[in-house]
Amino acid sequence: MHHRTVGELMTRDVVRARRDMPFKEIVRLLTENDITAVPVVDDRDHTVGVVSEADLLRKSAGQADPSGRAPVPRLEAWERAKAEGARAEELMSAPAVCARPEWNVVEAARLMETRHVKRLPVVDEADRLLGIVSRGDLLRIFLRRDDAIRDEIAEDVLRRTMGLDPSEVTAEVHEGQVSLRGSVEFRSLIPVIERLCRSVDGVVSVAEHITYRTDDSRRSPAV
Repeated sequence: MHHRTVGELMTRDVVRARRDMPFKEIVRLLTENDITAVPVVDDRDHTVGVVSEADLLRKSAGQADPSGRAPVPRLEAWERAKAEGARAEELMSAPAVCARPEWNVVEAARLMETRHVKRLPVVDEADRLLGIVSRGDLLRIFLRRDDAIRDEIAEDVLRRTMGLDPSEVTAEVHEGQVSLRGSVEFRSLIPVIERLCRSVDGVVSVAEHITYRTDDSRRSPAV
């Protein structure tokens, strides 16, 4: 099976900021390019951090409310430093949480989830910036056509990997939802087939209606 990689899904033409870029210039960069964050790079194009709208808004959040209705928030030292920052290197979140181009969607999505970020700069072995991948980029795999998903399951999963005849198990796909029907020799094959189908790019769910001829799950372990 071919799993789409971060390198295939990422945006290659990346808007980036230098470490010394002033606050207002960063705001202008985000606004003009209709983006919510920008990687910060050094003179060798190494990714050193990311400046997001949230980082920039600390400038306003850390100030007194002109109306007097909201008290000045108590900030940690690092939050106060960001609120007072004037250049990218002072405002950015660092170190940058990055992905590698050979990663699959699962690896990138898990990193986004655990680190609570919406996008990942993509870097090479030397940490040079290659692209950027967002949540929306990862979700593009779910735009795969149903017939492409069905063909991959039939050819790569059922025939090549499981060695099944096309008459034994068939797959129907509608809106990414897979329905498996048929019969196999051993009961233990069914969860394997289901797991492999779930791993196919673009699959939303899998419902199996597969019968078996031999219940090998009850066999006694060999002595």
